[in-house]
Amino acid sequence: MKKSKFSPTQIANILKEFDNGKTAEEIIREYGVSKASLYKWRQRYGGMEATELKRIKELEDENARLKRMYANLAMELDTAKYIIEKKL
Repeated sequence: MKKSKFSPTQIANILKEFDNGKTAEEIIREYGVSKASLYKWRQRYGGMEATELKRIKELEDENARLKRMYANLAMELDTAKYIIEKKL
């Protein structure tokens, strides 16, 4: 997963500017953000403060790490089952 070049604080500030009446085109030019990213951030993080946004990002990272751990353990279990079946 690609790491965002914007911190949660920056994203919150960009969304505040957008909510305060700045047009999407101005924000795109100023920050170098795609229109899709801007609207995706607005959909996902609209109305959140920077601290809330930072916590959400941390939870998403932790969730991704836990999913990778589970996938590795499931693969090891399948391998162990296969080896045990072959020995019997």
